[in-house]
Amino acid sequence: MWEQFLGTWKPVSTKNFDDYLKELGADFATRKMASVAMPKEIISRNGDVITIKRDSSLRNTEISFKGEGAKFDETTADDRKVKSIVALDDGTFDDIVTIQQGA
Repeated sequence: MWEQFLGTWKPVSTKNFDDYLKELGADFATRKMASVAMPKEIISRNGDVITIKRDSSLRNTEISFKGEGAKFDETTADDRKVKSIVALDDGTFDDIVTIQQGA
C-alpha cells in the first residue's frame, strides 16, 4: 500500500500553513521562514519500516516507523516532543495522515 508514496516529493503550495504554525505557537519570524522553506520529502521503505525524510533550507528531519498505525516518539522540526501515528487516509490511500499528540 505504501508503494505509491515511495520516492521524492516536493510541495506545490503552503496554503494555510501560516495559520497551522500559528496554532502551534510558532512566532512570526519562524512562520515566515517556514512558509518559504518548501521541504523536499523522501519516503522510503526497508522491510516493514517506513522512513520519511524532510529536507529544507530551514531544517532537516527524519522519522521512521514500523507498520501503519504504530505509535512512536517524534521530535518535530520546531523541537516539540510528540507521540505520532502515521497512517494512510481512511482506506482511500490518497493521503498520508500524521496524528501528533503532546508527549
